[in-house]
Formats: sequence, C-alpha cells, structure tokens
Amino acid sequence: MLKEERQRIILSEVDLHNRVQLTDMADLLEVSIDTVRRDVKELDAEQKLRKVHGGAVSLGFISPATGSGHTYALEEKRVIARKAAGLLKEGSVIFIDGGTTCLELVRELPENLSLTCFTLSLPVALQLLSKPRVEVILIGGKISREAQIATGASAIHALSDIRVDYGFIGTGYVDALHGLTEFDWEVVQVKKSVIEASRKAILLCISEKLNSQHRYRTCDISAINTLVTELPPEHNRLNPFREREIHLL
Repeated sequence: MLKEERQRIILSEVDLHNRVQLTDMADLLEVSIDTVRRDVKELDAEQKLRKVHGGAVSLGFISPATGSGHTYALEEKRVIARKAAGLLKEGSVIFIDGGTTCLELVRELPENLSLTCFTLSLPVALQLLSKPRVEVILIGGKISREAQIATGASAIHALSDIRVDYGFIGTGYVDALHGLTEFDWEVVQVKKSVIEASRKAILLCISEKLNSQHRYRTCDISAINTLVTELPPEHNRLNPFREREIHLL
C-alpha cells in the first residue's frame, strides 16, 4: 500500500472515531507500528490531525468549541442535533456528553427553554453558559487532555447521586449485536455511569459509525432508549436496531 493511501485511511479513521491507536492502525493497514507512527508524525506536521501518546486525535475533537471547519460530518451532526433538541421539554433535567455531536446539540438548544444540564465536558459546559435559561452543573474529576472530559472515581461517584430525564451520549463505535464500545477503559466506566443515571439514554451517532466495534463494551444496545442519526428513521440501514426495538429518530 502506498504511503498516500495509508495516510488517507488513517485520516478517515481519525475523523470518524475522533481518536485512534497506533496499534489498531498497524493491524488495519498490515504494517509496522513504526510505519504508522511516521505517517501520523507527517500528518501532524501538516496539521491534519494531532499526534498524541500512542495514537492520534482529530483536530475537531481537541478544539470543538472553536466551531472550526475541522469538525467531521458537520452537517450530519447538525441534523442529529436538531432532532435531539426536539425531545426536550420545559424544565427537563438532562445530561450532555462530550464530543462534537453533543456540542452541536448545545448550539441547537432554544434560547427560551429552561433546563438543568449536567455535563462532564469542559467545551460543552462553556457552550451551555451562552444559554441564558440553562442551569449548568459541571461534574468534576480527572480531566482527559484529548477528550476534555472528567473521568475517574470522582466523576463516577457524582453520577451515582443524580437521575436525569435524558442522557445524551456519543460513542466511538456502535453495533446492534455488540452494543456501544470504545478503546478507552476510563471513558467506558464514565459512560456506564451516565447511562445508569439516565431515565432515557439517547445515543447521538452519525450513520458511518453503525456496525463498528472496539475492545471495551459500554453497554448492550438494549440499554439505549433512542438512537438519533442523520438518516430518516425508516432507512433500511437502521433495520438491525429497529429489530432490537430501539426507538429511532
């Protein structure tokens, strides 16, 4: 495989999943980790992604609050955000996860809607402060440098004490059979706690992530009440989730 093709695949995986590991890319491309590391270093120098320890992250993921053109599938995420915002009612108590799709949801919140919103995400909390009728509660813990969210025992303990009407979450990978998965163990533990704290767990996910999976399982797909994608709810790509009796939006 030519270097240009390798780097195109690396960029595609980073854009889609926000973060990738060198070992996973080496397996996917069937090359050495050193080869992938060199490719990632070059792409970082060209400002196409950000090299981090053991992997790479998308530029939109590490600086989402800027609203830059680096956000992958931005129009699709805006469609998802508008659909999700339509679920909210006056006085709802909600949780909003980190990530670019959840940040678009914050931007879609009506200015005249009163809400109480919990979040672990620094960018989401800052964006929420622009909404005059939203009470913002930031859950603290150890801050992930790449994801810019609180993780660890403090965050999990705080989540155990709350119960929200809707928990809006994102995921790196989702499959009708294998559920929601990630490669980051700490992120998985926090997401588990968010789902347990939510009366209804709402997954915001672009359709490109459907039928993908990784090492650590966040939850079975049955733990999700509603799946929101940019596709029409009747689209045949959503049939595996419809068969699991997931509400589609």
